[in-house]
Amino acid sequence: MLESLLQIDKQLFIWINSGLSNDIFDLILPWIRDKYNWIPLYALVLAWIVYKKGKRSWVFILGAVITIGIVDGLSSKIIKPVVERPRPCHNPENFETFHLRVDCGSGYSFTSSHATNHFAIASYFLSILIFMGRMWKIFWIVWACSICLAQVYVGVHYPFDVFVGGLLGASIGWVVARLCIRSDKYFFQRDRQLA
Repeated sequence: MLESLLQIDKQLFIWINSGLSNDIFDLILPWIRDKYNWIPLYALVLAWIVYKKGKRSWVFILGAVITIGIVDGLSSKIIKPVVERPRPCHNPENFETFHLRVDCGSGYSFTSSHATNHFAIASYFLSILIFMGRMWKIFWIVWACSICLAQVYVGVHYPFDVFVGGLLGASIGWVVARLCIRSDKYFFQRDRQLA
């Protein structure tokens, strides 16, 4: 069964990495997967949280930091060294056609830390920013999915790596968000009682 899943994973990789090749994706997807390009977005969201929550925003900012700390540590420091799955770009001879569009990286492939981190952020923001409109909620999902697609397209991860990483990140982001919401209610009610 595992062998069949790995074969499906490899075929999906070939389809995304080679079958979807085009000049537009070659230009856009490497840019999308670069985490540093999203720093202005993160800063904007944190400023929005401060604006909406005021002095209580520290709970949600701390929650975002904790979320990333948990998922990145879990993916990079625990799961990858245990599973030791090589990146597809470390074995390009396994494919009839293969396109590496960015630096391969030295780490392992499973789970994708990009997918884990970005789905954790998306899930966290979706859970705590309940005042966001529908378009923003759709944006966070499309944003995280596009980063996962980019990881496969550029040749550094298999689809299964990003799928499982995304599930892991989304789950942890949701759990931390729920804990932050409970903490906010606790601190807010406590502030009112002390006033």
